[in-house]
Amino acid sequence: MTNPHWRLSGRELAIIFVFWTSLATLSVVNQLLDPRGFGFRLLSPAGSIAMTYLEWWLWAAFTPFIFSLSSRFSIERSRWAWRIPVLVAIGCLVALVISFIVGFARTEIFEVPRFTRRLDFGRFRFVNQLLVYFAVLAGGYAREYFLRDQERQREAIALHAQLADARLDALRAQINPHFLFNTLNAIAALVERDPAGVRRMIARLGDLLRYTIDSRGAETVPLREELDFLQGYIDIMEIRFQGRLRVEMKIDSDTLEVPVPSLVLQPIVENALEHGVSRAAGEGRIDIAAHRDGGGLVLTVRDNGPGVRVESPGVGLTNTRARLTQLYGSAASLTLTSAPGGGAIATIVIPMHG
Repeated sequence: MTNPHWRLSGRELAIIFVFWTSLATLSVVNQLLDPRGFGFRLLSPAGSIAMTYLEWWLWAAFTPFIFSLSSRFSIERSRWAWRIPVLVAIGCLVALVISFIVGFARTEIFEVPRFTRRLDFGRFRFVNQLLVYFAVLAGGYAREYFLRDQERQREAIALHAQLADARLDALRAQINPHFLFNTLNAIAALVERDPAGVRRMIARLGDLLRYTIDSRGAETVPLREELDFLQGYIDIMEIRFQGRLRVEMKIDSDTLEVPVPSLVLQPIVENALEHGVSRAAGEGRIDIAAHRDGGGLVLTVRDNGPGVRVESPGVGLTNTRARLTQLYGSAASLTLTSAPGGGAIATIVIPMHG
């Protein structure tokens, strides 16, 4: 498969032209200022100047071809030993072509004085051209390695993003069955006692499952949408607790459009129900609040249960904490502490962007 690196962009071609033109200009200035040459004067030797620009512009024209050699004859590939003689042979051919063109232009077009021609021949210009070729080839290999390194970095970033997405999907895949299993258990417990309530619970459960399927590709949703889903879950739990559950929400209006991880609150509320409300004496109570605090969104879920006990966290809390870390790093947090006056309070802090 052909390596696409040999195709130079318009910006690279412009840089190549500017580079060789700058070298030609420096060479011309050096000739004009050299006391052994023509000296600095207003009427410069036009033929010698034109020859200098012609030679370097020829190298500018050959540079894309030489760069393509560094891509097609990579020494990282197998059987690289035979590639070196091929590159040397091509270099000799390029040096001969440029030497011939420059020599022809010198004698037939610009008619450089014979004395100057003898000096140029004495310097063995072919060897000089071959050395320039190797320098350009080295620059081509440097460009090739730079582009490959950039590709590796992009691939590493893409792979890291894919792994992060896969991990998030796995975490969500664990939350959804966990939520479904617990809800079905609650429905089963009421089949004989409250058939009408069970029918309402099943209808609401269908709505919630439809939402989880529809939002499967969205990792974050506006808080307003997350609260709508949570309200459906709370409706099911109110039927389960048979009038022993009271839920109040205090949501600041400026937080409703803030993006939050989908299904971020349901596991927290479920934890409050299972470990707080279900163990509370009398009516169970859950308070849900959301407000802005500097550059972050603060979500709190408080219950009136016995408080935090020293025990292993459930799947919901563990996965929610892992999702927050995966999405926001150390900028997000989930803490669970005993609340003053009794009960437990879960606090989620999510950074806001923009």
